[in-house]
Amino acid sequence: MRKILYVAVLSCFAVTLPAGAEDKPDAPALSARAQRAQQWSPYKQVEQPAVPGVKEARWARTPVDRFVLAKLEAAGIKPSGETDRATFIRRATLDVWGVIPTPEEVAAFVNDKSPDAYEKLVDRLLASPRYGERQARRWLDLARYADSAGFTNDETRANMWRYRDYVIKAFNEDKPYNTFIREQIAGDELWPERQDALIATGFLRSYADDSNSRNLVQKKYQNTTDMVDTVGTVFLASSVECARCHNHKIDKISQKEYFQLQAFFSNAAASDTIALKEKSERDIAYEKAYAKWEEATKETRDKIAALLAPIRKVGEEYHLGRFTPATREALAKRDNPEQATPAERWVINRYLTTNYTDVAVTASYLRDETSLKETREKLQALNEELKKWDNIKPVKGSDKISGITDLGADPAPTHLLFSGIDDRPLEEVQPGIPALFNATGEKLDIAALPNSTGRRSALANWLASERNPLTARVFANRVWAHYFGKGIIETVSDFGRAGAKPTHPELLDYLADNFVRNGWSPKKLHREILLSSVYRQNSAPREDAEKVDPENKLLAVFPRQRLDAEQIRDSLLAASGQLDDTVGGPAVFPPVPSTLKAPGRFWSVDKDTREHNRRSIYIFTRRSVPYPMLETFDMASSQKVHSKRAVTTSPLQALTLFNNDLVFKWSQNLAGRVIQEAGTDPAKQLDRLYQIVYSRSPDKFEKNTLLAFLDRQEAVLREQLASANNGKFAVAVPVGLKTTQAQSAEPLRLAAFVDLTHTLVNSNEFAYRY
Repeated sequence: MRKILYVAVLSCFAVTLPAGAEDKPDAPALSARAQRAQQWSPYKQVEQPAVPGVKEARWARTPVDRFVLAKLEAAGIKPSGETDRATFIRRATLDVWGVIPTPEEVAAFVNDKSPDAYEKLVDRLLASPRYGERQARRWLDLARYADSAGFTNDETRANMWRYRDYVIKAFNEDKPYNTFIREQIAGDELWPERQDALIATGFLRSYADDSNSRNLVQKKYQNTTDMVDTVGTVFLASSVECARCHNHKIDKISQKEYFQLQAFFSNAAASDTIALKEKSERDIAYEKAYAKWEEATKETRDKIAALLAPIRKVGEEYHLGRFTPATREALAKRDNPEQATPAERWVINRYLTTNYTDVAVTASYLRDETSLKETREKLQALNEELKKWDNIKPVKGSDKISGITDLGADPAPTHLLFSGIDDRPLEEVQPGIPALFNATGEKLDIAALPNSTGRRSALANWLASERNPLTARVFANRVWAHYFGKGIIETVSDFGRAGAKPTHPELLDYLADNFVRNGWSPKKLHREILLSSVYRQNSAPREDAEKVDPENKLLAVFPRQRLDAEQIRDSLLAASGQLDDTVGGPAVFPPVPSTLKAPGRFWSVDKDTREHNRRSIYIFTRRSVPYPMLETFDMASSQKVHSKRAVTTSPLQALTLFNNDLVFKWSQNLAGRVIQEAGTDPAKQLDRLYQIVYSRSPDKFEKNTLLAFLDRQEAVLREQLASANNGKFAVAVPVGLKTTQAQSAEPLRLAAFVDLTHTLVNSNEFAYRY
């Protein structure tokens, strides 16, 4: 134990040593470029770096390549050769769209002999709505997006899908990233008349929340803390949360500076009832359906209100008695809000919008009051009567927006807290940017607005400023990580001293500088990376490169990656021909395994089977009940910012692909699709199957092996049929065949072909992109 502690202490001191402190008198002098790299800091202003000269200039298609090649040449390594076109389009389509390409798309690209074939492919991928869906999924990981609140009750947030659709639309329209930031941090202040800007504040609203909290003073602090920590992680790649209880132990962020960041959000409050300014056909249909339910249930609901009226007052007092003294003190002013302080207004607003309704409050009293048994039984009977109308109550959609608003123009005070304890306030602090992030000492212009402090607007404008040294660097690094598995700074959400050092600091600055020069256009950033030679490299392992660079940090080889959860599910659906391309709308509830014993209110499978085959981004994200197939393959946790997907290999993943009923059903659909498209010739069927699943044709050995498998598997099924008790033996045949095709084929041969398709989608080649 002592030895372990000793090592830990040394490690703590090691991180504080200045670079170059080691005594190495005989070390060779660094080159000018190496000296600049050593002095590089993410907190310095971004400057356009000089593009390095390289020996193998013909290999470099873009400046990106020259930065990578310069490092390779310095290490004495050559880059890998270009991958074949079929592999490239599969790679790029999975990266940009999150789903495999069709055989026709592959063939068109492979056969395109024009000099701008790659440019046309990349432009087509970036122009598709699927681009926005894929990029949005990555952003929602950062936004800790969910369709429910979390904690014990995990209530549904019926409006949050609007934020998800806003993000998809923003990426598809190539909204400038600086505008994207401003809308999400302060859209309600900057553009209160614009519905999309109000929806954008769902970014801040997406925190997990406990509706049953009894200390609403502390809850304000907890919610504000979540917003600050999220902004620090997502936009600044900083662990600012480490400075909440004490000065940051690694980075130069003081505890006072942390609470100065909190001051920007002093009046920020969640609202799930922001009115729609523009109504779609879906919104109008929802309102009509809900009005119909209200009319049908009015008599019953009036009976409930009348039943509870005599005990409403005592029920409310009972309910209030469960709150902490400081909370009750604030709530005592709820009928006279003009007497409340800004902080107390937040508590009152939280209570009225989350905890308080006549029915809910009084019903909670009834549950605990044993003397009111008759009233409780009558209430239960009336609630059962209400359920009779569930068939006409709209279960999807909403007529409101979930987002963030400020509660008035006079800010609630923010205090430095002793050890971060909410009831141990010290000095009051004003909004400010930590000096570490603000090398230029820029002063923020904070001007109060009619109904808000204007503080978040000032923060948003600073975050989105080209003078901010971090925002462009952080986003460019995240995009690089999407394509190469690791960022130029591997710790994509920690650029501080405890994070990884950049492998190519000048490349990161080039990307960030170019990103801003190109109007903060995400698509242009993606395009430059996609068209680079480093992205075109093949992924075949190389011993020579591995000896010099075992972790492939210099990118002499294109890094293989396993598909993430959504890519696997969506590609299975695409291969089977079942993927529904509908964009946007309320979240969907596809079938789940029968072993998932979630309450019906948590997971009610959609009656419309078309909803079952929507892209994974549209599946309802229930914090307490993640969709099992996606969770098995390491989907993002929605509890907090999810910076990087885990990549695990577990028996459960293999068993899911092998035993899951849905995967087998999709294999049946895939088999039916292949027979429909390729006809009855087994060799052509195998060609088509490989083209769909792997974007290539099988070689001679593979084809012979698979034909032999079909013969063998058919024989096995025949033996099982012969030995079946009473001749009862069911086989799974392809789905979607025409009647004539089904009648003309041998059922056991068809069943063997389903087993073959099922085997191929269980392979590594399907689950990886190369």
